[in-house]
Amino acid sequence: MKLCIYGAGAIGGYLGAELALSGNDVTLIARGPHLQAIQKNGLTLIKEGASTTIPISCTDDTTKMPPQDYVIITLKAHSVASIVDRIPPLLGPTTPIITAQNGIPWWYFYKLIGSWEGFQLKSVDPENKIWDTLCPERAIGCVVYPSSEIVEPGVIRHIQGKRFMLGEPDGSKSDRITTLSHALNTAGLKAPIRTKIRDDIWLKLWGNVSFNPVSALTLATLDQIVGDKDVRKLIHKIMTEAQSVATQLGVQFPVDVDRRINWAADVGSHKTSMLQDLEMGRELEIDALVAAVAEMGRLVDVPTPTIDVLLSLLRLRAQIEKINR
Repeated sequence: MKLCIYGAGAIGGYLGAELALSGNDVTLIARGPHLQAIQKNGLTLIKEGASTTIPISCTDDTTKMPPQDYVIITLKAHSVASIVDRIPPLLGPTTPIITAQNGIPWWYFYKLIGSWEGFQLKSVDPENKIWDTLCPERAIGCVVYPSSEIVEPGVIRHIQGKRFMLGEPDGSKSDRITTLSHALNTAGLKAPIRTKIRDDIWLKLWGNVSFNPVSALTLATLDQIVGDKDVRKLIHKIMTEAQSVATQLGVQFPVDVDRRINWAADVGSHKTSMLQDLEMGRELEIDALVAAVAEMGRLVDVPTPTIDVLLSLLRLRAQIEKINR
């Protein structure tokens, strides 16, 4: 099976390594020193104390690649628009595109039962460029739970987790998603097929829309955020607003707000991905994690005053960080 992982960072590199080790024909799309190191030495995966180096195809030029059976995009959502024109050479007539990213995906309203079916979110796809170029009928949803890191160019360390939850926008168990799930499971990962992938998207987003922005604004770890009674109340308010929006769109949450907050507390002294990005001078994941929720609130006529304030502060923080780099 030919699989292209577009974005061979911590998650993409880990996923690509596991799929290659199980016998799949994997090509990674990377850039800079990471690309050069993989091309020269292969990709090294450190897992459970053992180190394995895998000879794996890696490039930054999609025009020289044949059509793939699957394309898995593991870039952060805000990076997709800038590379979307490089995806078509990878696509055959029926090649699916798997969105292995945090936040609300650009295809969210495709095949969503109800009056908003087909709505295109400006916050995540301002000019409809992603929708028009990639085509929503190719999309398969993916909620990513593993944690990994780039130790140095060409070297990925897996920290924990193996779940890549998959779901068709229409909830079906299609042949294409069944084949993909089997490939991931065979590679030692956990890839359940979900009939309501949007519920899973929101369950993870619930934490992303609250803890991530607050951590970027306060520089606090999860235990510090939850341990402050006033900030915990703020997190509760943000999650409640997000839940109200999602519920209007038919989403069902398997747990209540307090339990979801306690899950974060159990993680302990952990920096959110947004705080890590802030400290490393990277662009923040604002639109898919926060702005999209505010936009969807306006769509379904659900007020999101706390999220709106948070969004304004976060955007200003990102602008100031950019100026100071």
